[in-house]
Amino acid sequence: MMELKKLAEAADIAKSKFLATVSHEIRTPMNGVLGMLQMLMDTRLDETQQDYVRTARESGKALVSLINDVLDQAKIESGKLELEEVSFDLRAVIDDVLSMFLGKSQDKKVELAVYVSSKVPATLVGDPGRFRQIVTNLVGNSIKFTDKGHIFVTVHLVEEASETEFERDESLSGLPVVDRRRSWSKFRSFNQESPATSSSSSDQINIMVSVEDTGQGIPTEAHSSVFNPFMQVGPSITRTHGGTGIGLSISQCLVHLMKGEIGLASSPHIGSTFTFTAVFSNINGQQQVNGSISSSEFQGMRALLVDPKKVRAKVSKYHIERLGIHVEVVPDLSLGLINTPTVNMVFIEEEIWDCKNLGNPKMLILSNSCSSDSARSPFVITKPLRASKLAASLQRAMGVSSGGNNLSREIHALSLRNLLHGRKILVVDDNPVNLRVAAGALKKYGADVVHAERGAKAITLLTPPHLFDACFMDIQMPEMDGFEATERIRKIELGIKKGIEDGELSAEAYGNVSNWHVPILAMTADVIQATNEACARSGMDGYVSKPFEAVQLYREVSRVFQTMSDESH
Repeated sequence: MMELKKLAEAADIAKSKFLATVSHEIRTPMNGVLGMLQMLMDTRLDETQQDYVRTARESGKALVSLINDVLDQAKIESGKLELEEVSFDLRAVIDDVLSMFLGKSQDKKVELAVYVSSKVPATLVGDPGRFRQIVTNLVGNSIKFTDKGHIFVTVHLVEEASETEFERDESLSGLPVVDRRRSWSKFRSFNQESPATSSSSSDQINIMVSVEDTGQGIPTEAHSSVFNPFMQVGPSITRTHGGTGIGLSISQCLVHLMKGEIGLASSPHIGSTFTFTAVFSNINGQQQVNGSISSSEFQGMRALLVDPKKVRAKVSKYHIERLGIHVEVVPDLSLGLINTPTVNMVFIEEEIWDCKNLGNPKMLILSNSCSSDSARSPFVITKPLRASKLAASLQRAMGVSSGGNNLSREIHALSLRNLLHGRKILVVDDNPVNLRVAAGALKKYGADVVHAERGAKAITLLTPPHLFDACFMDIQMPEMDGFEATERIRKIELGIKKGIEDGELSAEAYGNVSNWHVPILAMTADVIQATNEACARSGMDGYVSKPFEAVQLYREVSRVFQTMSDESH
């Protein structure tokens, strides 16, 4: 019996290793395809060609996402999935997730919204990537199965669960919804004595995230199997919407790693609500914040919000107040202007806006459709509302200067050119296509790029003295991987430093530099593999995903070069 058990465990480990290896081998050429498509998009193409390339790239991204899910499942089964511990802004993560589904929600005319309680701290410590993955899976499922109504993401502290912040007989869109309390009714933390007082402490924050939709709903008999891997509610669902049925299984495992629980409440033709809890660390013991943007140029302004629907009004008020604006909510515009005459702006829902209501104060229409942005309206702000998007819209509407705070993709590209122009960069990758893609991306920003296909060659090139400003190192390479190559480079640098300090080596022979440290950034298709801890152990300074994305590349490059600048002063 024991021998059979050992054979079964060995087979399970072999399967997990096979999935991990195959996933990586498929992903490597796929990243070459995506990178070359991105380079093609940067060339002169007509509209039809741009559409073809964009469609091909989105299809490639979907395939990479599927491969990532399979690899995650393999890591979960082998017990090798670990969480990071870094500080992050939960509200920004949620805003980013909603941005991903903006187009789909507008195409389906489904309202997408988020509300984060003021009691949730502005900054938490945990794994933002895995938290984002859970929320993305849940919102993605809701988008897939919801054709009317709304999708509503809420975030609270666990101890707020008993507070009826949103009335059961009302909803964001006005359509009926399931009782969200059923989605957490079986959580162990709510069935223990005094859970509210023990769920969060000064250094531990237990949050609860709910994703509510007005979609197709799930039959009661299928509730027990939705978290099983590769399970679908029914074969018709698979044919209509596609998918592998692996997302919820991975989400459940990630929630458990975060010391939380996940559950659902669902009724056919009404909708579903998925709720999960997660425990994070708190920075500096800060318990209560309002999540506002302190640098907002709208601080102290007054606004009138006209919306007869209480839940929707509460959500809109939350986002507007994040900019430091004082908001008064009224169900009727004429009544509001009589009772609140001195306001800087008026927000009004598109469905109740009358074109006769023009003039001062500035009129701003809240709309679920970008097609509403036409000359007939005073100024349209497209939902879902997010702090950065709302601030940018108000800046245009009110004629307020942005003060240079808009870190758009174009500004990131400009900043990258300023950072990389004239810099000598070594790119190390055994795959010639990926090598060409990485080199092309860096050259686009003005870098002087040198190639190497092996870790041993990188060691030779980066042995001091040299003229390289930084190195981008692939992790998985034959003969010697990126981690080992980096460790050897760091030993050489340390040996030179010690030799100069001991008088055994001449500083002049090494360019009068005694403390050699070339910044090395890992390049990986599997960002999960290159955790901060793994990079730090080998002496790397960070990592970037393949193919390069301007925002992440800018963040890592600016951080590395800023650190170099600080150390030189």
